[in-house]
Amino acid sequence: MDKFYKVDIAGLERDLLRCPINDKLDIAAFILFGDVEVTVHSAEKLLERLPEFDYIVTPEAKSIPLAYEMSRQSGKKYFVARKKAKLYMKEPVSVNVRSITTESMQTLIMDSLEGEQIRGKKVVILDDVISTGESLRAVEELCSKFDANVVAKACVLAEGDAAERDDIVFLGVIPLIEK
Repeated sequence: MDKFYKVDIAGLERDLLRCPINDKLDIAAFILFGDVEVTVHSAEKLLERLPEFDYIVTPEAKSIPLAYEMSRQSGKKYFVARKKAKLYMKEPVSVNVRSITTESMQTLIMDSLEGEQIRGKKVVILDDVISTGESLRAVEELCSKFDANVVAKACVLAEGDAAERDDIVFLGVIPLIEK
């Protein structure tokens, strides 16, 4: 069995470490942290494929470098749906989510002050990888609480069946690897 899975990200290749999820399934672990070349390249390529938008909303934490870079390149502000309420949040709004890469239920939170900025605006929801779509669904639900107009859902890599979806923009595909 190969320890790595080679992926093409809109022209950039990376070897991703295979990591077990359970006894029957591995994933190709994609970590943006520290890979500036992939982050800058992915931001540029995603921005070329997205419709006009006002803001980016991303879940905490692995997609934050990508949201930052897309914000820097486009001049559009981004917001992070946080995993825990922060002291600066005066009226946090939350939704629950269970992702394929986390063991327990998570909560995503946005402060009402940030939420009011996206109200009625064109929003792109951004993540590093979309697999089951649960994190994406949770961020979309959070945006809907502020009547944001989600104009696109985007990620660097679509994993497994997500590659068959026609409602997301992505740059490459990684499999769910059965043992």
